[in-house]
Amino acid sequence: MESSSEKLRGLRITSLDEDDDETFVPHQAPPGPAAAAADYDDDEEDEEEEAEVTLGVLKKPKRPGLLLRHLFPSKAGGIPAWLDPVNLPSGNSSCCGICGEPLQFVLQIYAPIEDNAAAFHRTLFMFMCPSMACLLRDQHEQWKHTHGNPCRSVKVFRCQLPRTNAFYSIEPPKHDGSDKPLCPGAPLCHWCGTWKGDKICSSCKKARYCSEKHQALHWRTGHKNDCLQIISSSDASNSVLSAIRKVPASTSWPEFEIEIDYEGSFDSDSCDENNPKSLVMQRHGKPDAMMQSWMDQFEADADNKCWASFQERVSRAPEQVLRYCREPNAKPLWALSAGCPSNADIPSCSYCKGPLCYEFQVGQISSL
Repeated sequence: MESSSEKLRGLRITSLDEDDDETFVPHQAPPGPAAAAADYDDDEEDEEEEAEVTLGVLKKPKRPGLLLRHLFPSKAGGIPAWLDPVNLPSGNSSCCGICGEPLQFVLQIYAPIEDNAAAFHRTLFMFMCPSMACLLRDQHEQWKHTHGNPCRSVKVFRCQLPRTNAFYSIEPPKHDGSDKPLCPGAPLCHWCGTWKGDKICSSCKKARYCSEKHQALHWRTGHKNDCLQIISSSDASNSVLSAIRKVPASTSWPEFEIEIDYEGSFDSDSCDENNPKSLVMQRHGKPDAMMQSWMDQFEADADNKCWASFQERVSRAPEQVLRYCREPNAKPLWALSAGCPSNADIPSCSYCKGPLCYEFQVGQISSL
């Protein structure tokens, strides 16, 4: 049977969820949504200076404990390292807007804003529904370019904190094993380890869950026996309690560090490998009149031209899973021109009514 990760690799999602009502920003009013789209006029893009893009590549963590929340990681898979471990998204905001099931963690990006004291620490969190049916329906709805508050199976949350806060030291991490958070976080679901455990097992009063579905899954996969042991033990031994705290490995995708580097630092010698002209020259030498006519027709087609440009740009770093740029002239890298939103398709900020801006996009994470 095809695994969920294999199915994800064949899915193309046109854009990320941008529901401002579900943006996660504790303690202060948000300056605006984290991920949105900008202007996509090809003529203007040619005239503007190219923005410097930061790329993210998946790497195995160099050592255990490197991706904990007090070290402010950028990571993919596993469970989220919540920046604010107490004020987590809850209720409908943590669930798929289509099927209503809890969303699964995809990745997080540590992206502070230097000139904003309220965003001295700032992390963006991306979640998605593991159901292929929901993702495909979400993609179909996005192609309609409908406004309002549509249901989404992919959501992005933003959390930001000032330098002086209740959770972390004002000093930067030393990365010598001595770094610790200033306080514990909220109790999390014992099944997924992601969302706040608001529901408590009615029998043992120890295990916590974010939803009835995760409680049922945990019960069927072992908590039924643990629960009986806890009830029969007057002191609830540490071995039993530690067993219910262990999140099943099968409930999350493998965990990786996201290693960050500038796009310009990658070798661009092979950047033309996927360009149709380069392929023809490599295989057949100088093209004849018929082949030249085909190439001219290929480039004249807007989608073909967009796809060739996309392939050329991505080939500079084929393993990239993240493209990040907060510069004013930053734009998404589109694979196809068809379906790209116009300025009229992009809603204004629900807080200040100003225009939204692009910040990052996520590519295929084939390792998850």
